[in-house]
Amino acid sequence: MLFFLISCFSFILLSNSFSLPWANDIRLLSLWFWKELPCSLELWLKKNKQISSLSNISARMSFKKRSLSSKVENVEEMDEMSILDLPDLALENILGMLPPSSLCNMAGVCSSLRDMCRSDHLWERHMKEKWGKVIDKAAYREWQWHLATKKDNTFNQSTHKGFVRTLSSVWPISWMRSKFENRSKPTSPLPVDSIKSWYLSFESGKFWFPAQVYNREHGHVGFMLSCYDAELSYDRRADTFHARYPPHGRRTIVIEEGVGWDRLRAPPVDTPPHDLHISDCLNDLHPGDHIEIQWRRNKEFPYGWWYGVVGHLESCDGNENYCRCHSSDTVMLDFNQYTPGSRWRQTIINRKDHREEGNETDGFYGGIRKIYSMEEIAMWKRLWPKEVLE
Repeated sequence: MLFFLISCFSFILLSNSFSLPWANDIRLLSLWFWKELPCSLELWLKKNKQISSLSNISARMSFKKRSLSSKVENVEEMDEMSILDLPDLALENILGMLPPSSLCNMAGVCSSLRDMCRSDHLWERHMKEKWGKVIDKAAYREWQWHLATKKDNTFNQSTHKGFVRTLSSVWPISWMRSKFENRSKPTSPLPVDSIKSWYLSFESGKFWFPAQVYNREHGHVGFMLSCYDAELSYDRRADTFHARYPPHGRRTIVIEEGVGWDRLRAPPVDTPPHDLHISDCLNDLHPGDHIEIQWRRNKEFPYGWWYGVVGHLESCDGNENYCRCHSSDTVMLDFNQYTPGSRWRQTIINRKDHREEGNETDGFYGGIRKIYSMEEIAMWKRLWPKEVLE
């Protein structure tokens, strides 16, 4: 508008300086122009003022809308609290009450919860509650060996992966390297030496660990009231175990399925099944004491632990006031699950110099351990055969 007015004004001034036939008309037009100019300017200014006012109002409304929206979002954010907003101690107490399956689910929520849910102190309790009865130092050594084997396999895979990378850099097939790297990329960052990893290895059934089984081979009569070393694998669906026994002489490896928790224990002493246990309780044996003694059928067999009690010597009438059996160099061991007169009913050992004793006919008796725990004694009594053995 302003440009148009300036142009007209310039044209009128220029026309007044010339003597043209239509000069009078131009003069009349100029008179009209000067008359109407103030009104036109006034209208133009009002119009622009309204537009400016509308723009300011719109801007203010937009700002207020944004401010209100921001305030609403802030209120919503304040109302939405997550479990991560809890203090660390409260959050750890909550996680400590979760079962293993829930801990694994929580670990998949976010990276912060993943790190907390794999903490060793959370899994120590679960490990002790479920597996503490059947694991010991031998199981831990087996686990360390298992980890070392996995590390060796990882090293071999890394070497193979390096070879493939070298080949792919020479061979014009870059997709070969990318596919191999994607396939070999680890899917879980869980540390292999964590307690959670150990727990999950037990649960999976892929890890075989050493323990001992009472009344092996489904309570075979030849193994009643005995406990033998085996390698165990957990069957999560049945909540039982597969027991793998070492070969006995010419016999191949025996695998027993469906072994319940009530027939398992961790080895009470750290003695391999083929080694003689060094007895440290011989001078402390008295009639009536409960004991376990190593026994094997022949030299090729591993030892099993057999339950018995310390009895009175033949020269003793069993009177407690006159009994001197504990002062003798010989110790009578009774296995009362066998009938009187059975060759398995009794055996005598030397208190002063006991090693392995026996023969190919009656078997070989090894080391002795005295049972002090009433829980262990009660366990043997629960396993007592319904009928006396021959």
